[in-house]
Amino acid sequence: MNNTPKRLESLDALRGFDLFLLVGLEAVMHALDGAIDAPWFDRLMWCFTHVDWEGFSSWDLVMPLFMFMSGITIPFALARYKREQSRGEAYRRIIKRVVLLWIFGMVCQGNLLGLNPDRIYLYSNTLQAIAMGYLISSVLYLNTSVKTQIIVAITLLLAFWGCMEWIQVGGYGGGCYTPDANLAEWVDRIVLGRFRDGASVSEAGEVVFASWYTYTWVLSSMTFGVTTLTGMFAGHILKSSSTPPLRKFYYLFGIGITLIALGWLWSLQMPVIKKLWTSSMVLVSSGYCFVLMALFYWIIDYKGRNRHIGWLKVYGMNSIVAYMLATCVNFSSVSRSLLYGLQHYVGDFYPALIALSNAAIVYLILWLMYRQKVFLKI
Repeated sequence: MNNTPKRLESLDALRGFDLFLLVGLEAVMHALDGAIDAPWFDRLMWCFTHVDWEGFSSWDLVMPLFMFMSGITIPFALARYKREQSRGEAYRRIIKRVVLLWIFGMVCQGNLLGLNPDRIYLYSNTLQAIAMGYLISSVLYLNTSVKTQIIVAITLLLAFWGCMEWIQVGGYGGGCYTPDANLAEWVDRIVLGRFRDGASVSEAGEVVFASWYTYTWVLSSMTFGVTTLTGMFAGHILKSSSTPPLRKFYYLFGIGITLIALGWLWSLQMPVIKKLWTSSMVLVSSGYCFVLMALFYWIIDYKGRNRHIGWLKVYGMNSIVAYMLATCVNFSSVSRSLLYGLQHYVGDFYPALIALSNAAIVYLILWLMYRQKVFLKI
């Protein structure tokens, strides 16, 4: 009898959908935005643009969804280690994954490939946020019950909120949620110093922080952990052999709607701010992630409508490769070499054509890897 669990195709497809938006469609849409001067297209671009500070757009869901799905995999990937009490092997696997994600994050956004020590940034990327969330969630998975994990998640949300509300240092904190005076901003400046993204050192030896950079990471690691934990809770539901498939859909969808409502209710006191990864933002974004996972699960795994998801699995089963290729490698020189003769025919649409060509090259590489069953696993 084959006891190997069936692969969750809906997770591969949802991960592929997230990566397609991030590495395939975003650059094309922004390039088209420069060529199409129409109010309807400007309204459409809201879907592909982060909010400046408070609020939440559909594009603000891309990063939380990536983290949420990394949490879903934990009960599937680590169940054997928990069952067999092989903690040492599990921790080696966790540490390896965290270290690799951290290094990849520095390659993508930490300027590691610049080989300039004065321009290396330590903590500045989605992959590093995933690493922190995965570390917190996986250690809790191996050592605690689901009830304890839920209590820890709630505690972390309240702890982040309490720190932001009641701790005040100089002109920072004390319930302030502005870009330049919140507590998380102060913590990043103190802990990361010149290794913070956008920071530089003046001739006088003082660290100068870029006014345009308002993302926070160190204190926000607490809420990164909760985003990944919510994904892990979804993983518990999806992995359960005692829960009927349709009930899994109801659980995922119902939890999602509840979290969305709670998050927006909390936002009346603590704003939804992705750049700070506020507790209210965690609830709102995780709620949307639960709903999306429920819909993908119902359509693909429950209804079995999976005939046309192969192109999503090409992205989803090599998501880290897709992200690294799109972030670190500039394929524009190849695209411009092949398509430069079309510039005077397509006019303002030439940048969109180049962006489309770049996305096609990335997809071709991923498709070839998929066909050869080459998958990067860390």
